[in-house]
Amino acid sequence: MKTISRSILLRATAATALVAVATGTTRGQTSIVAEPSDVQIRYRTVDVGGVDVFYREAGRRDAPAIVLLHGFPTSSQQYRNLIPALADRYRVIAPDYPGYGRSAMPDRARFDYSFENYGRIVGALLRQLGVARYALYVMDYGAPVGWRVALAHPERLSALIVQNGNAYDEGLLGFWDAFKAYWRDGAKESREKLRQLLALSATEWQYTHGEPDKTLVSPDAWMLDQVYLDRPGNQEIQLDLFYDYRNNVALYPEVQAYFRRHQPPTLILWGKHDQIFPAPGGQAFLRDLPRAELHMLDAGHFALETKGPEMAALIRDFLGRTIH
Repeated sequence: MKTISRSILLRATAATALVAVATGTTRGQTSIVAEPSDVQIRYRTVDVGGVDVFYREAGRRDAPAIVLLHGFPTSSQQYRNLIPALADRYRVIAPDYPGYGRSAMPDRARFDYSFENYGRIVGALLRQLGVARYALYVMDYGAPVGWRVALAHPERLSALIVQNGNAYDEGLLGFWDAFKAYWRDGAKESREKLRQLLALSATEWQYTHGEPDKTLVSPDAWMLDQVYLDRPGNQEIQLDLFYDYRNNVALYPEVQAYFRRHQPPTLILWGKHDQIFPAPGGQAFLRDLPRAELHMLDAGHFALETKGPEMAALIRDFLGRTIH
């Protein structure tokens, strides 16, 4: 245990140093990122409605909460570097959805693999953890999960951080053509055409495409994701979710109406070279959230892999001005 804590502390200190470099702060200057003296990440699993849900947690329990919702095809591991960069000031919670990471993977015959159900599970997890108010960081699949959490209890949302997570038709361009065909007919042939997106080469592509310097992306990230994707039965779960994604698109008008009505403080961090959710999808948020802060980053889909220090600095500055 001592060894694990020391390792976490060293990573946290390194992350802080990188943010200082990214923001141009050196010895004798004031950084917006505090140097954590002892950041420990805890790894827990709890029963949520009969399903074991794994989550990572760090920071004081009485600190303002931020919930990190992961994308496809990954898990809370995508936030392995961001968590220690925020935990000195915030209570950081990052769950794995059922069928992802270390959470349970119930049989499809007895569990509803849908974004609606994921939203309910995340909401129930937060209630069990006693988190009554929170900021949401949503990325990729985390966006439709987060939209449902926010719609269920808009009064609980303190702030919103969107990173390549869609809510507008402008974000569904050419990459989505095969998905749209599957949504139209639900046919086995259309389903099988999407199976190629579950191969190792596709997982690696999601991490590396659009990145100016691919050597900054750790291969460990996509290799770990692939281990979970390759579990027996997991591909069928992913294909079910590909089909259910059509219900997220149908929800967009309600999500946009929520933005217009509630105007949550919003920070948009977008990898501008992303081909999955391209830049117009990020810019479209300003139509309903004109006071949102938008930063187009020189990165791809998994921008945290290469722009983590810069993003952590922007997040800390934003949250420091908007939640207490």
